[in-house]
Amino acid sequence: MSRSDNTVKKFFEKIIEKIILLNGFACILFVILIFFFLAKDGLALFKVSSPIQFFFGLLWNPLAEPPQYGIVPLLLGSIMVTLGAIAISVPLGLACAIFIGEIAPRWMREILKAGVELLAAIPSIVIGFIGMTMLAPFVKNLFGLPTGLTALTGSIALAFMAIPTIVSIMEDAITAVPRTYKEGSLALGATHWQTIYRVTIPAASSGIVASIMLGIGRVIGETMAVMMITGNASVIPHSFLQPVRTMTATIAAEMGETVIGSDHYFALFAVGLVLFAITFVINFFADMALHQQKK
Repeated sequence: MSRSDNTVKKFFEKIIEKIILLNGFACILFVILIFFFLAKDGLALFKVSSPIQFFFGLLWNPLAEPPQYGIVPLLLGSIMVTLGAIAISVPLGLACAIFIGEIAPRWMREILKAGVELLAAIPSIVIGFIGMTMLAPFVKNLFGLPTGLTALTGSIALAFMAIPTIVSIMEDAITAVPRTYKEGSLALGATHWQTIYRVTIPAASSGIVASIMLGIGRVIGETMAVMMITGNASVIPHSFLQPVRTMTATIAAEMGETVIGSDHYFALFAVGLVLFAITFVINFFADMALHQQKK
């Protein structure tokens, strides 16, 4: 290769590096702009309502006199559905990741990975429709409830939406464990299963934690499915067999009915700001866990 060719190649490499750098800064700028966009209208609520009433209020009823904008029922609904989904998806996801990464033969591994990734392509509204027509009646008949649109129904549906993310990252973390760790364990007399749960899983723990955190972020930010199958009752839940309302469903259901610039409008932006902060914190800790795994 001539000297001029090397010069041209380096020139194009520098251009590509600059473009990638600009894209990175653009992503950061977009996140900052989204935050200020939400904060501009969200914080305006506190001119007419105190932060204590918003963060600790036990009733969300914009039509009351005076209107009540307590976020506690919505926050508890989101937390309950998210915890239920994670309780279902993490054991299933870990089992799938172990089977794909450590047990399945190579030909089966490729098929299973493609199948898991295909689950991520299913639109959330399709999951919600299946939940309404099949899962909700099943839950209603199983527990003898007046309605099947409950937190449990939402948890089950969202668990299957979180599984592709959890399985993909867990499987990558398990596959990334150095082969020498496994060979050393087997050489010391450990069985295959002992090697998996005493060596492989602890070595991949950072990636496993990151997958769980990203799964939580995936579930807590879901809108359409939870709006369709959780009952949309803005009350403080005491059981998984009760209807609940999440923060995302509240924004989606009420934003089209509010008057721009009203207190209700600002309250929905404040809910969006809280949701943004929660997802930002979750993704931040997930990113820290992934970097810890690389170290």
